[in-house]
Amino acid sequence: MDLLDIIQAIILGIVQGATEFLPISSSAHLVIVPYLIGVNYSDLAFDTLLHIATLVAVIGYFRVEVVDILKGFFSSLLDIPQGTFSDGIKNDPIKRLSWFIIIGSIPAGLMGVFFKDFFEGLFNNLPAVGSLLIVTGFILWGSEIIYGRFSRKRVFDNMNLADVLLVGFAQGCAIMPGISRSGATIATGLSLGFEREFMARYSFLLSIPAIFGASLVQLKDIMGGFHFETQSFTLGFIAATVSGYLAIKYFLKFIKTKNLVLFSWYCWIIGGLTLLISLL
Repeated sequence: MDLLDIIQAIILGIVQGATEFLPISSSAHLVIVPYLIGVNYSDLAFDTLLHIATLVAVIGYFRVEVVDILKGFFSSLLDIPQGTFSDGIKNDPIKRLSWFIIIGSIPAGLMGVFFKDFFEGLFNNLPAVGSLLIVTGFILWGSEIIYGRFSRKRVFDNMNLADVLLVGFAQGCAIMPGISRSGATIATGLSLGFEREFMARYSFLLSIPAIFGASLVQLKDIMGGFHFETQSFTLGFIAATVSGYLAIKYFLKFIKTKNLVLFSWYCWIIGGLTLLISLL
């Protein structure tokens, strides 16, 4: 058992778990961190399992909501033969939420299919990653300025299909390494005037189909073998699950009273350093 492999796997697990849910782009950090610690991070099987770990974390944290949403979804399907589907969506917020999550996931799925080669090419482009991190910083900063202009904040009852598609489009753009998925979706929601904590929770719930879909596409890679040994993989998986769960928990506490400007500065600094490193 190689101690270096174990340490590297744990580091990558922590990075994936924490940055998946903080608005600082997990994909960017999984390009930058391996570069800094000297890891040739090209193991798609390990990458897939880290994503599954973050899926476990978000489902674990929102387990009650996930069960309710699944019940609402299947209940709404049973409304179709009875001709009460529209009324059910209109009158039952859980049923409506289940369909908003499904519809909100469509833009990212389509963008992933049609722009797959373009997005994958960016993962090997360190200057692009740094530049997109800086863009994320401005997205977060700008959303706070716009959010401050709303005297009355919107809640879920005010959400409509256009809002859902806009947030879904933002999630699709976050396939690019450097554009934070949680940052883009939360910032879009804030720019539309939605209350902070609601938007963060909706963003995390919306991540479930996205992470599940990405993991499903790469699932075949699990059978292709691992660069890391079994012990390293297991510890990396645990690290990603735990760090992901804690990131969700503490970010939801943070967002209740604080804004996203702190993360803007982080993205600007790390993005700028990344650009500098790429030139050396």
